[in-house]
Amino acid sequence: MTVDYPDAETVVLVMDNLNTHGIASLYEAFEPGEAFALAQRLEIHHTPKHGSWLNIAEIELSALSRQCLDRRISDLDTLNTELTAWQHTTNTNQRGVDWQFTTDDARTRLRHLYPIG
Repeated sequence: MTVDYPDAETVVLVMDNLNTHGIASLYEAFEPGEAFALAQRLEIHHTPKHGSWLNIAEIELSALSRQCLDRRISDLDTLNTELTAWQHTTNTNQRGVDWQFTTDDARTRLRHLYPIG
């Protein structure tokens, strides 16, 4: 953080809920003073514990592969240009994920997790 973003007042960090992903891990890796200084600059957003953020990431990587990387790209400059254009279009369109698995579906398929009563 101090190397890549030395002038940033706050660094936003999105991370999953793995038990080692927390402020306490800073104190295991750094001296207390440095850990505290780093912790003060972090704005942490955890992904949902039982959410499908990984599925969304996989969907986006699949779309990237199909829509942008579905051919041979001869050089790094062309690759970067293509990726930038794809990323701009994707971010501009702000498409969402339409999950078809409803609460009722969950209760039917995962009935062993839902008590009756």
